[in-house]
Amino acid sequence: QVQLLASGGGLVQPGGSLNLSCATSGIHFSILPMGWFRQAPGKRRELVARITRFGDIIYSDSVQGRFTISRDNAKSTLYLRMTSLKPEDTAVYYCNELPPDNPWGQGTQVTVSS
Repeated sequence: QVQLLASGGGLVQPGGSLNLSCATSGIHFSILPMGWFRQAPGKRRELVARITRFGDIIYSDSVQGRFTISRDNAKSTLYLRMTSLKPEDTAVYYCNELPPDNPWGQGTQVTVSS
């Protein structure tokens, strides 16, 4: 059974930081390209960061320079370090393999507001 358990979200002021984690099971994490996605209210889910098994990374323009994706293959866990957060970063954040063939997990809510 595939499980993608994102955690670490919360309420933060603009300019603040958060560290997200996504613990996975039931997938061959170490060989898969993985991504962080987000979905804001009324908007489509979007890919914000991706990392290959070799550590090659691509960010969306909206988060480039502010977010850092990383992975721990031994722990089958994906991470997202988010800094200089903006109100427009408010969304539910999810992880999934690429392409996202697995059922989406519960996600973790990130709210950026003063």
